[in-house]
Amino acid sequence: MLDGFHTALATPGLIWLALTIGVAGIVRGFAGFGTALILVPIGNLFLSSADVIALTVIAGLFSGAALVPRALKVADIKEVSILAVASALTVPVGLWVLSQLDQVAIRWIAAVVSALLLCALISGWRYRGKMDTARQTGVGAGAGVLGGMTGLTGPVVILFYLARATRAEVVRANTILYLALLDVIIVAHMLWQDLIGFSIVAISIILAVPYVGGARIGQALFRAEYEKTYRTVAYTVIALAVITGLPVWD
Repeated sequence: MLDGFHTALATPGLIWLALTIGVAGIVRGFAGFGTALILVPIGNLFLSSADVIALTVIAGLFSGAALVPRALKVADIKEVSILAVASALTVPVGLWVLSQLDQVAIRWIAAVVSALLLCALISGWRYRGKMDTARQTGVGAGAGVLGGMTGLTGPVVILFYLARATRAEVVRANTILYLALLDVIIVAHMLWQDLIGFSIVAISIILAVPYVGGARIGQALFRAEYEKTYRTVAYTVIALAVITGLPVWD
């Protein structure tokens, strides 16, 4: 076990991963999302796509433990449950796609999805149609596929929430709860398919320290009246991460 931690400490780019996940934690704490959008592009520079997904979701378990209790007091449990159940059914599809594509292709998909989400949010796009159970199920299913394939567990659901006229406090709580549930689902599937090795678990435990610390800072900073500021900061950090993680810089 100690050898595994020694190997983890020797991971190329570990200091950059620590800085990145610390910033991602702060954004996740005050905005309710952003971990994968920030961590995946940078993580792909140093780790395999499968390891980045494992790192993202395992780290998410730690942040979930810190953020979920408060989110439960505000979240719409019924709606989040529908999204999570639908995602659970489609995560295996995303993991299968991951096994069929090479790492560069996965990186491009992650970058394009993140960029499209960011553009939609910045433009102020709003979905005006009715969002019934069937449509919520579709959103959850799409999120499950994308999460299993790239580690981007949130974009589909984040767009779903931020494109609606919903209070920032509720959006944040629902997103925190949903992402925590999806992290558990993906970890379970990856363990079942033997896709998580001890080395990435060791790296995740090491990086959990700056991540949880950042998440708690972000949570302490959150104030509903500063919604515009939160979104501006989150969008800026995500944009920088997407640009930095593009395969063209290799």
